[in-house]
Amino acid sequence: TFGPTFRAENSQTTRHLAEFWMIEPEMAFAGLPEVMQNAEEYIKFVVRKVQEDCSPDLDFFGSFVDKTLTDRLAKLVEKPFERIAYRDAVVELQKEIAKDPSKWQFPEVEFGTDLQTEHERWLCEKLAGGRATFVYDYPKDIKAFYMRENPDGETVGATDLLVPGVGELVGGSAREERLEVLVDKIQKMGLPEEEYWWYLDLRRFGSVPHAGYGLGFERLVCYTTGIENIRDAVAFPRYAGSAKF
Repeated sequence: TFGPTFRAENSQTTRHLAEFWMIEPEMAFAGLPEVMQNAEEYIKFVVRKVQEDCSPDLDFFGSFVDKTLTDRLAKLVEKPFERIAYRDAVVELQKEIAKDPSKWQFPEVEFGTDLQTEHERWLCEKLAGGRATFVYDYPKDIKAFYMRENPDGETVGATDLLVPGVGELVGGSAREERLEVLVDKIQKMGLPEEEYWWYLDLRRFGSVPHAGYGLGFERLVCYTTGIENIRDAVAFPRYAGSAKF
């Protein structure tokens, strides 16, 4: 699907809108590896298409907006995306932060930390050498109840795609198709089970392994053009506090 999405949080950053558009593929008979592969191929296809059909526009943005744009997009389509488990990403961040914690706004990073933009950008811009990077297998306590739990009992099959200059571009996961596991997670999280009857029925009467992801369209525009503020990537930006009527 492709349609508007609404953000509940009051996020006043250059990467957030109160209303934004989301590309959301959902795939049957798929898991986390297929999510990452599909997202990588999709983004590379879009960027190649822009390079082929909109080269004068990219030349303009490369001259006046982001001098590194041409090389950055070339690297994206030519090189495979990096993949790193969340646990390993935390270890690498801890080693880097220990060198000089004063350089970081959020120096406390451990298993269970919800990574901030500065962490995400360091992972893809520095650790991965400027390559788009999938971080996968996040702690289950910081992810949604519908994400499929891994055999270790601590993580879920979820991934975020991080890209230089933007941070998170894609968020996705394998979905929990096992009814008894899903009910148990809803109860443990203190969610009102009766309000999810329709969602549980999708599992109760038969399901298959499935997975999906969301790709923020305006963030993709920012990445492809080098625009820094997401409010400049949409004709009529709606952000928290901007709707007066």
